[in-house]
Amino acid sequence: MTITPGVLRDWPLPDPGGDKHQKGRILIVGGGAQTPGAVLLAAEAALRVGAGTLQMATVRSTAPLVSTAVPEAFVEGLPEEADGDIAPEAADRVLELAASADAVLLGPGIMAPGAATALLERVVPRLDTAVLVDALGMAYLTEHRDGVRHLAGRALLTPNARELAETLGEQIDDPSDEDLRAMAARLAVETGAVVLGGAATSFVATPDGTVWRNESGAPGMAASGSGDAKAGAIAGLLARGAGPAQAAVWGAFLHGRAGERLTAAVGRVGFLARELVRELPAALAEIEV
Repeated sequence: MTITPGVLRDWPLPDPGGDKHQKGRILIVGGGAQTPGAVLLAAEAALRVGAGTLQMATVRSTAPLVSTAVPEAFVEGLPEEADGDIAPEAADRVLELAASADAVLLGPGIMAPGAATALLERVVPRLDTAVLVDALGMAYLTEHRDGVRHLAGRALLTPNARELAETLGEQIDDPSDEDLRAMAARLAVETGAVVLGGAATSFVATPDGTVWRNESGAPGMAASGSGDAKAGAIAGLLARGAGPAQAAVWGAFLHGRAGERLTAAVGRVGFLARELVRELPAALAEIEV
């Protein structure tokens, strides 16, 4: 099924309500000494789609800067490794924060697959809420294919095309849409999670074999930070109460539609991921008329 505004209107998002607690609490875990921007983009995107309360957990060296950049958030500084990634011993504090979260986003801005795996091995098996694993966080699934199955339908994976192939151990230099569709569907079955993967065309696949095709988007979106913005938007919808499939379907389309709006205003290239984030409320309003 192709995702269209009509499909989304027939599958309305949960009412966000009028209180910030009713809109959901999200925890975003990621970033490194050289990559604080990833969690910043994800965080703002989550708020822009309606999440109510935002917590961020990132390396201690950048936490004050992140807190200043996103004054709406509670920001926790975590122990870090010499190379600037979150240290595995941060796991207990992450779990304390996650205990009150409606959704947890893991991975944006983590710089090394080994660091992601070491942290997520200590965190994911002990989580009991909706979880989105993004970016290098996918290295955890490469090592532990059943690593989110205990979440029983509350897990969502958002690899890009390269991460999707690497997680499955595939080597496809220039995957076709059919290749990407097949890989997303396979990963959904093998992990028991909803998977959003692809490139210019992306696919949302569920473990029961349902697949949606998303064709929204624009060439200028293939730029640094775009994936962080998409992950944050989807995680924000999870926090609002959408299930993983609904959050992925809506979030993929809204992210693409934000790019289309910018293309009309700016041109085919030259816009930034932070500008995509700022278009999300208007893209959402177009659907929720």
